[in-house]
Amino acid sequence: MAKLKIVGGRPITMDEAIELRQTVFGSAASPPRGEWTRTGFTFGPASQVCKPPPPPFPAFRTIQHRTRSIRQEYPYGLRTPRNATRGMQSVLQAHIIKQFIFDNKPRDKSVPLEELLKPTEAEQALSLYTAMSDILWNIGEKSKAIVALPGEASHIPHSHVYFQDNVTEKLYFFEFTKLDDLQIFMKRYLPYFTENPGPGTLLYLYSAVLTRGMENMRNDLDAPKGAHLMGPHEEGSLNVITLLLTGRATPYLHNGVVYVGDEDHYAVPQFGILSRGAIGLLVWEGENEAMRSASRMPGSRLKTPATPVWVSCCCGHYGVLFNSNRELLRNYHAEKRFELHYYTCAGCYLSMTVDNRGQDEGGGDNGDQEGDRKRDDMVSTPLERLIHTKWMDAKITYHGALPASLNF
Repeated sequence: MAKLKIVGGRPITMDEAIELRQTVFGSAASPPRGEWTRTGFTFGPASQVCKPPPPPFPAFRTIQHRTRSIRQEYPYGLRTPRNATRGMQSVLQAHIIKQFIFDNKPRDKSVPLEELLKPTEAEQALSLYTAMSDILWNIGEKSKAIVALPGEASHIPHSHVYFQDNVTEKLYFFEFTKLDDLQIFMKRYLPYFTENPGPGTLLYLYSAVLTRGMENMRNDLDAPKGAHLMGPHEEGSLNVITLLLTGRATPYLHNGVVYVGDEDHYAVPQFGILSRGAIGLLVWEGENEAMRSASRMPGSRLKTPATPVWVSCCCGHYGVLFNSNRELLRNYHAEKRFELHYYTCAGCYLSMTVDNRGQDEGGGDNGDQEGDRKRDDMVSTPLERLIHTKWMDAKITYHGALPASLNF
C-alpha cells in the first residue's frame, strides 16, 4: 500500500510537543531513543493463495553453531529487532493472534490451528489495523481515540527546550468518537505505521498516550514529579504493556485497589487491574522474582483473561503464550492437559504440552522417576518458571528441539 497524503487534522503546538515528549521519554530537550523513530510494524512473509505455504507449527528447527540458530518465518507473526519497541509489539501480536484464532473466522473445531494462522497479506493488514483500533478504543474508554500522524513540515523550531526528532514536531492530531470511523482511518493510513524503517511504533505509542490524556497518564504512573512512561528496560517498560492491555499505565499488577500505609503515614491507594480483559499477562523476573512486592505480581485478572492468550515478560524479554481452546480458562478439566504455544517477535516459536494431572496422582514407577529427573533438569528454564506462575505444579513437555537459551 502506498502512503497517502494526510488530509485534515490539527497541528501539534509547542506546549503539546514538550509535554508529550516529557510524558513518554522524560525530556523534550534531548532526543528520544532512536529505535522508536526507525521501527515499524512488519509481519513475516504472508501465506500465498496460489500455493500452500509451509506449516506454521513444525517442530522448532534450529541449527546450532555454538551460539547461532536459524529460525523460520511465521506469517501470523510480527517481526522486530530486540529493542524497546518489542514489548509494545508483543501486545499487538497477542491481539492479532486472538483475532486469527477466535475472531476473524468461524471457530469450526475441525479447522486445525495451523490453518487459522496462515493469513494472506490482506488478512495481515486487516488484523493489524483492527487490533490497533481496538486497543486505542479501549484506552479511550470506548468513547474516543486520538491518532497522531506526521506531515511534511515542522511546526516547532529546534531550541534549547525542544530537540527536534523529525517526527514529534510534524504531528497532526485526529480525534474519533466512533470505532468504525477509527478503523476506516487506520486502514487508510496503515502504511505510516508499517513503513520500515519508519516511526510507526512511535506514532502508535503517541496515539495511545494522547488517547489516555497527559493528566491521566501522570496519575496512572503514581510516581514522583518528573516520572515518565519509558525506562531503561531493553525491550520496553511494563507501564507501556499495562497501558495497551488495560487502558491505564499502572505499575501495579494486583487486582483492584490496595491501600498502603503504616502507623506513621496515611494509607494511600494503589490502583491495580480494575477488570478482566481479553488478553492476559504473565511475568517472571528471574533471580529478582522473590524480591518483588505483591503489587508487582500479576493478579488473577491478568492471569485468567477472557481468552487463552497472554503477553509474557520473562526476565525482561517479551513474548506471547496462547492456546486455541476458548474453554481452557472456563473448564477445570480442560486445564488438566493441554497444548500451549509460545511466540516472540524475534521469530522464535515453541510448542509444548502442559500437564497438570500430576497434582491429582501419586506414586509412580521407575519410568516416572526418570521423567521426574528430566523435569528437574528442565525446571530451571526461564520459560518453564514463567508458566509455573500460572500452573504451579505443571509438567511441561516441549515438542521438538529446544534452543539452549530460549531466546533469553
